[in-house]
Amino acid sequence: MVKESIITFLWSISPFGEAKVGIPYGLAQPELNKYYVFVLCLVANILVFPLMMFFLEKVNKYLLRWRFYRNIAIKLALRAKYGSKEKIKKYGYFGLIFFVGLPLPGTGVYVGTIATYILGLDRQKAFWANAVGILFSCLFVWTGIILGKEFISSYF
Repeated sequence: MVKESIITFLWSISPFGEAKVGIPYGLAQPELNKYYVFVLCLVANILVFPLMMFFLEKVNKYLLRWRFYRNIAIKLALRAKYGSKEKIKKYGYFGLIFFVGLPLPGTGVYVGTIATYILGLDRQKAFWANAVGILFSCLFVWTGIILGKEFISSYF
């Protein structure tokens, strides 16, 4: 159970899947309770915001010296800026909630945090907007997986 919990947590905190991958992985583990998986993935995904803000404010400026990192950082920054700027400009923090809450590739807390940093949004308000968006995203994914498993098991 500990190993599965750690892997689920790591998937949920990683930029390669966030809770969109952590939740399905955790729910596929028979040792893990479905509510435990939801809370674990939610907490892991919420932790991304303060960790990324620390990284962007403290570590990022040192890594920008290397061209390889700088090229990747610029591409991510442009994607975050142009992917979320219009929504945030039009709807404010509700736009950020919507952007982070959409469980689609290219959206999520990593891009939401980068957009917060680039657009100079208030950190505390942006944290809560990201947290609410993460909650919605986790609810969508978790509910979809639970209902999908019940549908498949009842018809097949």
